[in-house]
Amino acid sequence: MENKTTRKTTQHELPYERFLRFGPENLTEAELLAIIIRTGTKRKSALELAEQVLGLARYPKEGLLGLYDATLDELKSISGIGEVKAVKLKCLAELSMRMSMARAREGLNFTSSGQVAAYFMEKLRHRETECVILVCLDAKGQMICERKLSEGSVNMSLISPREIFLAALESRAVNILLVHNHPSGDPTPSDADIELTDNVREAGKQMGIPLLDHIVIGDNRYVSFKEADWFYSM
Repeated sequence: MENKTTRKTTQHELPYERFLRFGPENLTEAELLAIIIRTGTKRKSALELAEQVLGLARYPKEGLLGLYDATLDELKSISGIGEVKAVKLKCLAELSMRMSMARAREGLNFTSSGQVAAYFMEKLRHRETECVILVCLDAKGQMICERKLSEGSVNMSLISPREIFLAALESRAVNILLVHNHPSGDPTPSDADIELTDNVREAGKQMGIPLLDHIVIGDNRYVSFKEADWFYSM
């Protein structure tokens, strides 16, 4: 009888209580979100609201990854999720991305294409529009700064090497990297990507600020011009 009562109590424990008993690692994504949401409605518990939030994920993304793409209006369309809760959930998604980037940056060598791709992966792979970033490096290969060159419907042929090197000179960069994403998830460089890379590479030789690599981010995939030896075939 005691065991049955214990099982029944455990089954009906709220996510917050389960957190205290078992720790966050033993909670489901819905239970973790329910703690953030905190309160439900007369008809739905916080856990049920959390399950609806997770249901907003669009294929091929699942679960918590859906928070990256869900808009405030989509979150608020769920009865029981007002503006305050919607903002909290979007902040949660942003914090998780920044934590991933901070972890990736620890001991990061920006001359390693794989490490650079890992650093920018969470920041760029969820975007629905193209974003082009200039990374300025010092003599030791450490990042001085990152600059967004463009975002939206990017026409790579309109990005000027002059604009890139003005930013590089302003940051006193010794070397530079280019990083951009393909919202399709396929990181295969386009003809415009290749043309821009070639133009910036040649301008870098003349300016004495070499382009070390151009990395195209897809969905958990990337292409590095340096790793593919395209620098040497252009």
